[in-house]
Amino acid sequence: MPGRFEKLVKMPADPVAKLLSRANVILKTPLEAPPTAQAGAVLEELDRKGALVDLLRVLAVLLPPRERVWWACLAARDYIGPRSDKDPAALKASEAWVFEPTEENRDKARITLDHAYVDDDTVNCALAVLYAAGTLGPGELNQYPAPAGASEAAAFAMNMVALGQLSDKFEEHGGVLVERALDIARGGKGQVIEVPQHAAQD
Repeated sequence: MPGRFEKLVKMPADPVAKLLSRANVILKTPLEAPPTAQAGAVLEELDRKGALVDLLRVLAVLLPPRERVWWACLAARDYIGPRSDKDPAALKASEAWVFEPTEENRDKARITLDHAYVDDDTVNCALAVLYAAGTLGPGELNQYPAPAGASEAAAFAMNMVALGQLSDKFEEHGGVLVERALDIARGGKGQVIEVPQHAAQD
């Protein structure tokens, strides 16, 4: 699809290799692109090679903090379903932070981690919020750096959980997760209706 990896205005212009190193991410797929390659070239290569997992891993690194958390929240909604009074607290708090990324809302997301059920994977959304600023959390925790790539890893994990929950249509849904991130990177809301056929294939 021409232009599919273009106009990703929300993504940084830095070389992808530099960003991956900073986030402590090592890809399993060998890249032919030079170390100076930017987002579009690396994403196109991974897509061409059918490296879905690495593609999602890179997207988690390239999306800015707020957009990254929104991407994770949409993945959670894929299997949690539309908003209801039964929503996990971690997911609700994370969505609230996206709409209003204040320190108060960041702290509310942090608090949900202490009370979440052990099988509640939407805590990945809250972790992505907690470490979004590159620190350990709000308040006094802001003076301490978060583990390298912590927010990115949490957002990636949330997308992988969604992929696992919908494993009966793994490739198709993998394509949705990718297209959603690309839409967000272009300034959209991640509401993907149609997925290019080759995007969901190995």
